[in-house]
Amino acid sequence: MIGGGAAGMLCAALAAERGLDTVVLEPNARPGRKLRLTGKGRCNVTNDCTAREFIESLPGDGRFMQSAIHRFGTGDVMALFERLGVPLKVERGRRVFPDSDRADDVADALWRYLREEGARLVRTRAVAVESGPDGVCAVETEDGRIDCRSAVICTGGLSYPGTGSTGDGYRMAAALGHTIVPTRPSLVPLESGDGFCRELQGLSLRNVALTAFEDGREIFREQGEMLFTHFGVSGPLVLSASAHMRGFPGKKYSLSVDLKPALDAEKLDARVLRDFGKYKNREFRNALGELAPRALIPVLVERSGIDGETRVNSVTRRQRAALVELLKNFTIDVSGPRPVAEAIVTAGGVSTREVDPRTMGSKLVPGLYFAGEVLDLDAYTGGFNLQIAWSTAYVAANSLRS
Repeated sequence: MIGGGAAGMLCAALAAERGLDTVVLEPNARPGRKLRLTGKGRCNVTNDCTAREFIESLPGDGRFMQSAIHRFGTGDVMALFERLGVPLKVERGRRVFPDSDRADDVADALWRYLREEGARLVRTRAVAVESGPDGVCAVETEDGRIDCRSAVICTGGLSYPGTGSTGDGYRMAAALGHTIVPTRPSLVPLESGDGFCRELQGLSLRNVALTAFEDGREIFREQGEMLFTHFGVSGPLVLSASAHMRGFPGKKYSLSVDLKPALDAEKLDARVLRDFGKYKNREFRNALGELAPRALIPVLVERSGIDGETRVNSVTRRQRAALVELLKNFTIDVSGPRPVAEAIVTAGGVSTREVDPRTMGSKLVPGLYFAGEVLDLDAYTGGFNLQIAWSTAYVAANSLRS
């Protein structure tokens, strides 16, 4: 196994369980370094969904995963970790986490599993996979050559480069003739040129509805939480929306925030009228405290076009309608994603057209296999990306040449 992350550790344990002489090549002293950071250190192991729902959560070629998810699905993953001594729980959105809320427990369980099955960790960096007339014959490392009949590239993508995800797998695959689909960030914060984002830095909006548009066409809508930053916006809703924004830089993207999704325009107008009646002698800028967070009020006043010093009892019906529209449609221009190093996952990678979905084996080089994020596969948030790692690792481990 080239790489000791989520896919690499599971693949190694399963291969060793088959009785194969298995070596994990990993430069980090502690395997699973990125896995230990996922879910803000809690590790969203998988999603308690059906195979069909899983496929629908992959914005690219979900069909590639049909065989793998049916052979080792979300229920299989949950059963595995329970067997490995990691009790699980299901939270909102059917996201599955360890009971302990500790990603380390997941990584440590895999580490124990592979060692108990007899797999060995060699702390070195692989630099190339060698192939001969019969396919893979060796892996060249920084510390020498290791003969083998099979090699699994499971080095991850380009996100979180500090954990070792530096694109080595792409280079090794390309050297063997594989096409690398251009990489890009996914599940990533978004940049905006709107000056108010910097003004609102640190403001978190909860229970809002976020809609994303591509060239004016709605491509995403979900309710939850988001965050303003010095560069634009972030938070769970924004990360999910970013997975649908796959056309940078050629396409134009924008966001619309519904600050009051529980109220339609008519009911919100009635709510505004009640507040205005309550504060009829106040200035407009001092009458919005029950409608919006304090930090957001100056921006709302400016964008509404209503002079902040206007007495509430002087606000016209047309001005009130403009305020209601703003509360239901607070727009944000998107200039682009943050760098891939800040993304949760990398989209792009080894072309799935050149990989057999029934084995995860290369169609070009016998004995070469792939698993995890190095493949051109990515999914929405909710545990789906780790499920890709588990399923592809399972299929690869059970297809290796003995």
